[in-house]
Amino acid sequence: MDMLPLKHPWWVLATIGVGELLVTLDNAIVNIALPSAQAGLDFADAQRSWVITAYALAFGSLLLLGGRLSDVFGRKRVFLIGILGFALASLFGGLAPNFAVLVAARAAQGAFAALLAPAALALLATTFPTGPARARAFGMFSALAVAGSAIGLVLGGALTQFVGWRACLFVAVVFAIPSAVGARVLLPGGRASTRPRVDVPGAIAATAGLFFLVFGFSNAETSAWSSWQVAGLLALGVLLLAVFVVIQRTVAHPLLPLRVVLDRFRAGAFITGFVTIIGMFGVNLFLTYVMQQSLGFSPLVTGLAFLPMTVALMAGATQAPVLLLPRFGPKALLAGGLTVCAGALFWLSFLSTTSTYGASIVGPLIVMGLGMGTAISTMFATATSVADPADAGVTSATVNVVQQVGGSVGTALLASIAGIAAASSRDLTTQSAALHGYSVGFLAASAIFLATALIVSILVPPGRLPLRSEEHADGVAHRAAHSPAGTPRTATQARERTSSSIARPLR
Repeated sequence: MDMLPLKHPWWVLATIGVGELLVTLDNAIVNIALPSAQAGLDFADAQRSWVITAYALAFGSLLLLGGRLSDVFGRKRVFLIGILGFALASLFGGLAPNFAVLVAARAAQGAFAALLAPAALALLATTFPTGPARARAFGMFSALAVAGSAIGLVLGGALTQFVGWRACLFVAVVFAIPSAVGARVLLPGGRASTRPRVDVPGAIAATAGLFFLVFGFSNAETSAWSSWQVAGLLALGVLLLAVFVVIQRTVAHPLLPLRVVLDRFRAGAFITGFVTIIGMFGVNLFLTYVMQQSLGFSPLVTGLAFLPMTVALMAGATQAPVLLLPRFGPKALLAGGLTVCAGALFWLSFLSTTSTYGASIVGPLIVMGLGMGTAISTMFATATSVADPADAGVTSATVNVVQQVGGSVGTALLASIAGIAAASSRDLTTQSAALHGYSVGFLAASAIFLATALIVSILVPPGRLPLRSEEHADGVAHRAAHSPAGTPRTATQARERTSSSIARPLR
């Protein structure tokens, strides 16, 4: 099942896109609904974070295993299990009679999302292997993936305000059913021609390492970085991931072949994905507080206020891969998108008590959306375009891993920086001190983006993306089939002639 010969690829994109949108918007919807859920189920403030953490721990720790399972058992099958399981978990969460059931449902959502997300991206990569159609597809997919957070804020605010917090979980079923039906009808079945085995020791080490890493960063939001709890969890996570790397170097069938992360194109894409999500979480977190506490916006109006960034993001994500990526290659777009984001974050660092939405926020949001859309759509296309088909699932999972860990790091790191800066502003009012903290957080994020742009510009090779060996064969065969007399006249004959000259698959 290397490439999927589909009659209706754009309907397939819609099916896969809805599945990915379900994963990304759900977390934002639940964030908005959390205060109402707390009041409805009567749980303490100290327990509140577990509604978010349970999902993050299950999702982040199981992603690599979920990606490899899609390579082993077939991406259509794993996609269907993931989306139907996610819908069922959401239904139980919406019906939760108490806090414990709600947290268990959220953990189940995260586990099924770890199957759904990498399978969706792998299906996209194998449905659109090359050409302008691939660029458009990845642009639309990445726009949905990132815009899901903003859409979730609006939808969550409306549902919470007019229907109730339980509707924020039930709505996942509404998205899941048409996506599952579309996948069942449109996607071909089957498994990969060469089925990799599941690396059990690697799966255990990776799952445990990512669990402790995400758990550590989640605790850093409320505890000091130097506390034994945070430092111990992070150290244990790093140690287990180091053990995982050693295992991958020695086993015959690694869970994450090191060729996936050592390729310079993919490495630059992974770094970009990690950092862009840090910026996205920082903007959403800080500006939500600014708009509600300083500007007096309601939750619904706050969600609507993010729409300019969503529109700009979708414009950048759908146009940059089609118009710019074929001409300039991924290096310029990755580094350029990061630099544009750095400028937007720097602009936001000038927020003060006299700032208004129209004069100080909407402009940076539009710039941020353009940069983010360009960088993330290029990241998705780059990370998957140079991957061997047998590694499509685990490569897609790695994209999701770096984003999930980046979100955890970004929330914890920027919140800590903002908190320290606000606490040091003793001569300011509470509101002024909070704004000063957010400004310092935006400035720190801007510096991170600039440094990453420099690293990516050095790491990623210039020029266009390389072709996989089978894509190279198809291109040579096509040219040979249309060559002058005396050469092979059919694609099959051309492939036979060129097969001996094709290099081994890209690392």
